[in-house]
Amino acid sequence: MTTLTEPVSRPQPLTTSRLRVVLFCDIMDGTQQRFLDAYEQLRHQVAAVPGHVSDQLCQSIEDPSQWLITSEWESAQPFLAWVDSEAHREMVKPLHGCVRDTRSLRYNIMRETAGDRTFDGPAPVTDGTVRHALTFTVKPGSERAVAQILAGYRSPAARVDDHTRLLRTSLFMRGNRVVRAVEVAGDLGAALRHVAMQPEVRAVEEAINPHLEEARDLDNPESARSFFMRAALPAVHHVAAQERPSGQVTRYALAYPVRGGCGAAVAGLLARQDQLAVAEPGGALVAATLFQREDLVVRVVDLLEPPESVPALALGVDGPRVAGVLARLVELEGHDLNDGAGLVAFLGECRMDLVTDRSSKDA
Repeated sequence: MTTLTEPVSRPQPLTTSRLRVVLFCDIMDGTQQRFLDAYEQLRHQVAAVPGHVSDQLCQSIEDPSQWLITSEWESAQPFLAWVDSEAHREMVKPLHGCVRDTRSLRYNIMRETAGDRTFDGPAPVTDGTVRHALTFTVKPGSERAVAQILAGYRSPAARVDDHTRLLRTSLFMRGNRVVRAVEVAGDLGAALRHVAMQPEVRAVEEAINPHLEEARDLDNPESARSFFMRAALPAVHHVAAQERPSGQVTRYALAYPVRGGCGAAVAGLLARQDQLAVAEPGGALVAATLFQREDLVVRVVDLLEPPESVPALALGVDGPRVAGVLARLVELEGHDLNDGAGLVAFLGECRMDLVTDRSSKDA
């Protein structure tokens, strides 16, 4: 059985990186009609979400309990903003009583063909690494205690299973906001579940619980799931130089003070600039990853030079007129991005403090 919220006529040029989401559903025995009724209600609500293009509902011809929901979105940003929202959690509650298990996969549409026409999306990520971040805030005044807790734990085993391993964890703070960026080879979900079960990690999570601005109960599956969904800060762009440089590479993170409603525009601007910067022969930018959810934009960069010596490059505004564009999208607090001193001062406003940066032997 297949239903479409809206038929798709012909492919349009991929001016942005459209997103394909695939949701596998294992339906409990005797709840098939209940599932269909819930989906029928849900699909009309999803169709009204900004950025949604279409969806399909499919049933396995080999196992009637196995269903597949696919949806297409204008880009990753509107989908990720919706799927991490309280509105989404309320919207999918009718499915909980009839779905035994689900698995969600998200893909950028890289190439689309129709007859003799081909439309290409952005350059694909080819290093096999999955990048993701989690972010949360702690109570003002507890920043030093939290930093000490987060810096002092013993690293969990890097190997998750035959197909998945942890590569790197970089943890930063700016004010009372914590950002933990992870790099995984294999299945991100399996890696996060593996880390959550490790005693040393669980002890750290319990130790910071009293300091969190938003309470959570990790012993309650629904509370834990809700917290980590809200904490999710997805990677929306990654780029790296084709050849690994021989010099000392250092990792930094910047959190941009984005104006309301400008998060996607800031991420798009920085992504384009990073793409150009890593292509420069002998350039100081080795790699950059953009994490974004709504107006929260964090950029993690690997540099060959201290950021203060290349402030425009470090901020992602190393190009004609780019600083002026970014200036209209962020809160500058009086800093002039067309002035060297202003760039350095704004860099200081954005730069996050490194708490810990750990790589496995396999990274």
